[in-house]
Order: sequence, then structure tokens, then C-alpha cells
Amino acid sequence: MQCPFCQHPSNRVLESRSAESGRSIRRRRECLKCNSRFTTYERIEYVPITVVKRNNNRELFNRSKLLRGIARACEKTGIEASRLETIVDNIEADLQQRTTREIASADIGELVLQQLQPLSEVAYVRFASVYRQFTGIRDFADALNHLQADDATTETQPYITNGNRNGSALTV
Repeated sequence: MQCPFCQHPSNRVLESRSAESGRSIRRRRECLKCNSRFTTYERIEYVPITVVKRNNNRELFNRSKLLRGIARACEKTGIEASRLETIVDNIEADLQQRTTREIASADIGELVLQQLQPLSEVAYVRFASVYRQFTGIRDFADALNHLQADDATTETQPYITNGNRNGSALTV
């Protein structure tokens, strides 16, 4: 492992611990030449997953790209970063368990929405607006109606919108 600062090939491990729910090992290292410290992660190498985009272009699955998109949708919602990592871990594990190595980006988007819906309605709508390419207020209203319908089937309490407790829907 080369030092990222001076590229010297020798370093020593200062500390090792389990990370990402036991799916990787985090190692804290120190360069033997410049004494700089850096962190490395050791992960299982999975068979690569190819994502088929809407325009039929193909690219390798990028975990950090997925995390960035989810983090963007969850900005200022108070959801902890560790929870976002867990969502990405769950989605990646789901994709790795599939028999096909080519996954449509639409399938990944639906997996994200399934994870965000019980977590935060705001994050769900934000992600859906980009993923489903909302073009107007009708698209937002449809997403809110979908959330309301799902909420009504899973809860016995009335749905609250705009501060109303009478179960009335948000109308646009």
C-alpha cells in the first residue's frame, strides 16, 4: 500500500477494526517515510454490477454515486449519515444477490424509494422528483397522493397534511 502523500511503499498498521456492519475492515496506517497517517478499507471484491441507464448506456455500479444521490435527497432532514450508509449497504447487498449482473437504473431508483419512504417523506419526494424527472406540480401531487395512499393502508390514524387531522388530502 503506497502512502497517498509521498508514495512510499512501506507503512505500518496502527489500528484495525470492523466497519460497514462487518462488511469491511478499516485500517489506520502510518507511512514509515513521512510519518503521515491515512485510512484504508479492505472489502470483499464482488462481481461487478453493470447499470443500464435510461439512454441504454452502461456503466459500472458506483456505490459513492448512489450515496451522493441519497445524501442530496436527505439534506436538512436530520437523517444520520450512518443511516444513509446502511441504505446503500442494503441496496448493494440486494443487487449482489441477484443472478443478473446488469441492472436497470430504474430498478435501483425503485430500491432507493422503497428505503426512503418509511424513513422520510421529504427525502422520498426529493429523490422521486429527480429520479422520475418531475416536470410540474402534477407530478409532485401524484407522488404525495401515492405517499398518502400508502400511509392510509399502513396506519389506522388519519393522515396529516397541511396541519389538518381530518384526513383531507393536499389539493393542488
